[in-house]
Amino acid sequence: MSILAETYTLSNGVKLPKIGFGTWQIKEGDNAYNAVSTALRVGYRHIDTAEGYGNEKSVGKAIRDSGIPRDQIFVTSKLESHIKDYEGAKKAFDETLDNLGLDYIDLFIIHAPWPWSDMGKDCSAGNVLAYRAMEEAYKAGKAKAIGVSNFEPKHLQNIIDNNEIVPHVNQIGYFIGIDQSKTIDFCDRHNIFVEAYSPLGIGYLLDNDDIGKIAEKYDKSNAQICIRYLVQKGVAPLPKSTHEHRMIENSQLDFEITKKDMAFLDTIQGDPRRWDDIE
Repeated sequence: MSILAETYTLSNGVKLPKIGFGTWQIKEGDNAYNAVSTALRVGYRHIDTAEGYGNEKSVGKAIRDSGIPRDQIFVTSKLESHIKDYEGAKKAFDETLDNLGLDYIDLFIIHAPWPWSDMGKDCSAGNVLAYRAMEEAYKAGKAKAIGVSNFEPKHLQNIIDNNEIVPHVNQIGYFIGIDQSKTIDFCDRHNIFVEAYSPLGIGYLLDNDDIGKIAEKYDKSNAQICIRYLVQKGVAPLPKSTHEHRMIENSQLDFEITKKDMAFLDTIQGDPRRWDDIE
């Protein structure tokens, strides 16, 4: 069985595919429509988008046109990072459903604990209010799961202390070279599932020589090593590509990295991302 058909189980029993397809920086229109259509055709069943990506309409159309039963596709979208109030979050959720043209969304998450334009700002009260609107959508069956993105332990604790539902998911930047152990340990203790965006380090890891040595050993690409590494860490990576052959390659993960080689990959350090260009 292809890994694209394998799933993780969230704390509320919802099944989430092990490998997702990311759509960050894929433009609205033919680009997004064709990329998602191709991903679905080659077997992906988890599509990740966001209000902030500006491509929800094309992503939704590709999903609807695919001919695949709705309950076989896991769809994620995100509340824009600057929306930190109840009414704003409620309106934005409804707009996401309308943009996607769907009756429900499988996972809706707060995109960041602060606006991207004011990173680090304390939005504790606003996050609680926005999340409260998401809890209502969840209780109404319009969202099958809810969560957050880019939240550190202090942000997560704020939600846990002041809201009813512990987030089902925390989507974070996670890839070879970055240490997310504190956040992951917190999530594990509270049964919050971790998704990994930018699993290829926004492309920088494709040319990493140390990863290349491991890739050569397994006769795999750097991308396959990066994605398989995260699967073996028990998280769900969200690779992105607009090329069919790379979509297929990224899903060909029927091999296992040894403990010794995983330990070697753990020694690699460095975060190549630029925060003014991050999702």
